[in-house]
Amino acid sequence: MNTKRRRFALVTLLAVAATALPVVAEEPEGLIDAPYLLDTGLRSRSISFENPTGEPANGGKAASKLGEGRKGAPARTIEPGETVQLCDIRGSGTIRHIWMTTEADPVIQRACVIRGWWDVQEHPSIECPIGDLFGIAHGKITSYQSVVHSCGPTGGRNLWLPMPFTKRARFTFTNEGSKAIPLFYQVDYTLDDKHPRGVGRMHVLFHRENPTTEKRDFELLPERSQKGRFIGSVIGIRNLHPSQWWGEGEIKVYMDGDKDWPTIVGTGSEDYVGLAWGIQQAPFQYNGCSLNEKDFVTMYRWHLPDPVAWRKHCRITIQQIAWKDGLAETSDDWSCATFWYEPVPSAPLPAFPSLSARTANLWTK
Repeated sequence: MNTKRRRFALVTLLAVAATALPVVAEEPEGLIDAPYLLDTGLRSRSISFENPTGEPANGGKAASKLGEGRKGAPARTIEPGETVQLCDIRGSGTIRHIWMTTEADPVIQRACVIRGWWDVQEHPSIECPIGDLFGIAHGKITSYQSVVHSCGPTGGRNLWLPMPFTKRARFTFTNEGSKAIPLFYQVDYTLDDKHPRGVGRMHVLFHRENPTTEKRDFELLPERSQKGRFIGSVIGIRNLHPSQWWGEGEIKVYMDGDKDWPTIVGTGSEDYVGLAWGIQQAPFQYNGCSLNEKDFVTMYRWHLPDPVAWRKHCRITIQQIAWKDGLAETSDDWSCATFWYEPVPSAPLPAFPSLSARTANLWTK
């Protein structure tokens, strides 16, 4: 083969390989690790009830008894059955932080639902109860911090994963509960981000089986049929058999052609979240457990420094296996809020659980 043909073959091979790899959003140089670099090319914006459009010079105009612009619209009361729009942003940008708070009642954490749509897609890519979206399973608020979430003891909660969009970002909040509640929130974002074609959009689903079925593994991520990257899950377990240890089940990651047997396999449920010899309340940046009380467990794992990426399809499950005088199949109450990136258009999320299915058997004092 002559030099020109070899060069052409190499360029073609590299181009094909590049299209097969997951596309990652390009952050402006030094955005986080070099905050003194000022020419980012970005415009900073924020949306709340004090500035519901995020437009320049449009914030804080509402009046209180103290006068115009003196904390006139920090929150709203959301009636039962009401849906409010949190944001509707046009153009290219990235949501970089969401803060939110409401009442701490466990039922509210599952009854109120956040949905998010990217670009022109008609079905939501995000559909999750407020509690689980912000790292709170079972409706039980605990103070903890990870690289994805930070939550205060009274329910001030933060979500830090970047959420790129190229044409539009729209979020809603629906109160599916039976009583009116206050809602405070803020969505911080940038505009004019230079996203590559096919950039991954944030997807979040909520799934619960109460109880699970013996020998049928709990599904953290349903089958996805295009390239993507699994970020991780907030997993809630309610042990229905207090006399036995629930957590011998292994995580299974089926990807890119796997059928009967997975490519990635764990060694146990607490092992998957980076702990060992049972579960301990120990929250860390990328892994850990934020609740371990009264047979209720909330644990999480974030695959940021150790990516789980696929090129064509992926499905992720975790087994329900106990230890009772040896390994034994078991059935418990499992839930998850699972986070991943994939391009849009993307397949619809699985059917969202009903209010009664979401709110049964939550934490009580």
